[in-house]
Amino acid sequence: QVQLVESGGGLVQPGGSLRLSCAASGRMFSIVSMAWHRQAPGKQRELVATVTSGGSSNYADSLKVRFTISRDNAKNTVYLQMSSLKTEDTAVYYCSARVIQELRCTDVWGRGTQVAVSS
Repeated sequence: QVQLVESGGGLVQPGGSLRLSCAASGRMFSIVSMAWHRQAPGKQRELVATVTSGGSSNYADSLKVRFTISRDNAKNTVYLQMSSLKTEDTAVYYCSARVIQELRCTDVWGRGTQVAVSS
């Protein structure tokens, strides 16, 4: 079974930057795509950005200027670089991956990492 572990969350002041990481581990799998999502208190989970194995990325329109998704295929890791953070970016950030393992394609999720933007 593939597992995802996020890291890099924490408390940051408005205007600051933060980089999240998500590492995938497991036996004999390949990653089709990876993504970051977030869920703010009292709100639905929303898609932040996606990146394919080939490096193509897509972003939520409201975030594409400030957020950058990237991946290291050799490390099975995806990153989310966040800059000019605002209080409304406060949320739990989740990583997901579409993986192929034992000829099956499944979506797996991490447990999330908390990002708090506050002065």
